[in-house]
Parts: sequence; C-alpha cells; structure tokens
Amino acid sequence: MKIKKVEVFAARLLLKEPFVISYVHLDDMPTIFVRVETDEGTVGWGEAVPDQNVTGETWESTYHVIKHELAPLIINEDPFAIDYIHQKFSHKINGVPSAKAALDIAIYDLMGKITGQPVYQLIGGKAHKELQVPRVISIKDPQEMAEDARSFVEAGFRNIKMKVGTNADIDIERIKAVRNAIGNTIQLRVDANQGWNRIEALKVIRETSECHVDWYEQPVKAHDIRALKEIRSVANHKVMIDEGVHNIYDLVNVIEMRAADMLNIKLMKSGGIYPALALASLAEAADMPCQVGSMVESAIGTMAGAHLAMSKNIIQTNEMVGPLMFIKDVAKVHYNRDVIQFSNNPGLGIDVDEAYVNEITRFSCEINKPV
Repeated sequence: MKIKKVEVFAARLLLKEPFVISYVHLDDMPTIFVRVETDEGTVGWGEAVPDQNVTGETWESTYHVIKHELAPLIINEDPFAIDYIHQKFSHKINGVPSAKAALDIAIYDLMGKITGQPVYQLIGGKAHKELQVPRVISIKDPQEMAEDARSFVEAGFRNIKMKVGTNADIDIERIKAVRNAIGNTIQLRVDANQGWNRIEALKVIRETSECHVDWYEQPVKAHDIRALKEIRSVANHKVMIDEGVHNIYDLVNVIEMRAADMLNIKLMKSGGIYPALALASLAEAADMPCQVGSMVESAIGTMAGAHLAMSKNIIQTNEMVGPLMFIKDVAKVHYNRDVIQFSNNPGLGIDVDEAYVNEITRFSCEINKPV
C-alpha cells in the first residue's frame, strides 16, 4: 500500500467570539487541512494551525511549504514508514513544525484506518480512564473574565485556564477576580504566553499566591530559559514551559537547567504525533509531567492531540478545547460536560465533512507526483 495523492486546503474557521492572548487577537482561525489518500482508497486527514509568533510559520507559508516541499516527499511512500518519512522531512527543510504535523497526523489517521484501530492503540493504548478538558478564557477586563469563568463552571467544567500577559497589575486583578468567581474547589491555571518579564512574573505569582493557581505557564519569553529557572527557584508555585520547547533538543536544555516543573507539548510545535512521543518519553525520564496543548485546532487536530494524551501516563492534562470555540467544525467531537469522548472507530475516530471543508476553503491544490 502506497500514498498516491495529497490534497491541501487553506481554510478559515469562524470563532464564537474573538480569541485574545498576550500577542494576538483572532476573529477567525486560519488553518490548513490535508487529505492523504492511498492507492487502495483509504483516506487520512491532518491539520496545521501555524502561529508566526511561536512556530515561525504563517497560514500562507504553511500552505506553500506543504504543497511544494513536503507533500511530494510522501507520494509513493508506505504510510507505516513514519520514521523514514520524518527523516525525509528533516533533510528537506528545517523547522516548519505545523506543516510537518499536518501530514504526520493524516498518516497516523491512515495507519489507524488500515489496521482498524484507534490511533491511541497504535501508540501505547489507554493510559487514562478519561480526559478532562478545561475551558479557556481569553483576555478581557477582570470582571468579564470572572463572568465567563462562572458560566463555564455552572455548565459543569471543573477546570479553568485563563489567558493573561498584557499588564501585570491588571493580570493580578484578573486572576483574583476569576478565583473569587469560581470558588476554591475549581482548578485554575494561568497562562501568560510570554507576556511578562522576570520581575513582573515574580510580582504576579507573589500577589496571587492565595489564589491556588495550579501552575503558571510560560511567564517569560520563550528564549529566556535562565529567567524561567530563576522564577522556578524563587516562586513556591509550579511553572510550565510551552513556547520555550519545540523539540527534544530544547527539552534536554530545560531538563539540564531544571528550568521548569512541567511541559506543554503541542503537535504544531513538535511536528506531529511521532516527534511528540519522543518529547513525552524524554519528559518521563526526567519525571516532568506533561500537558497536550492546543493551538485552537479543529476536530482533526484536537482528536490527534487527544489520542496522544490518552496514550501516555506522563501526559496528565490536556487542552483539547478547539471544537468548543467554533461556530461550526469540520467534524464532530463529543464531550460529556468536560470529558472528551472516544469512539471505537479507527484512526482519529471522526468523520470529516468534506463539503464543509470545501465551503470554508480559500485556496487548495492536489499533489500526486513525488519530488
């Protein structure tokens, strides 16, 4: 069995409300879908959600990299040769992790469908009884964020993640307002998305010490591992690294420096499921709990991350929340209140609405010849 065709769709998904974090305001989510087909007619779907501030990729550049550089490399290849395929990717072009992730995810979807198994069964089996998801709150005024948090808790969510990082003093107000709104039994996580410097981070952590924050995520710039280490050594709270780790080489440095307590793995940073598994194994060797994070992917990227999270014990939390944020998605992801549901269907376990993919696509192409 060989891969014979790749189709690429540059699309935009409408959000229920703007998504606002420290460095960007999005009214819709630009995404790239890939449809990979074998010579026997089996189809796998993948997704790239690039972030020029994190992965160094744009929506347009990712489309063209997949079209011209990566997709031709997998034509006539065995979909089970995932290590070899990633070697070809790496030799062809450095970086571009979300572009590589799109094809990686589609290939895992293919492998699952060919073998009749859910993806998680291919990469470790069920390591958890269930996957509980949080609700993520965009940056707003403190009281607006508090109201959003209260409404999510009333809807049955037991975990709130809030975005901050625009102004340290206002961020303190935001954290206190949200904690007061949800009470002390609900888990609370704070993500600055690189929005503070070292002094601001320490101030926020110190002045919100009574708010029972589970951890503070990426408080400083991604490259400033030394500052992260200093924050961790002084603050009596857990620190999670996100944008500061893309690959195993980054993680080795963080582990050696003892710069973080936890790691946020994202498929769009790592280059897909296969390299993400290496990150999880390395983190496990260092006794560093992990989270599978989200770039606000559709059902395709979300379920890829969910299968990864389900398969590894060291992955203790996740943010598979993208489908909750869209007006309409390209496939259905089922949630039981705040628990993501898995079917026994093979691959990613979802049925992609190809008509809707075409409806929201701005430009597309087909690749059926190797390099």
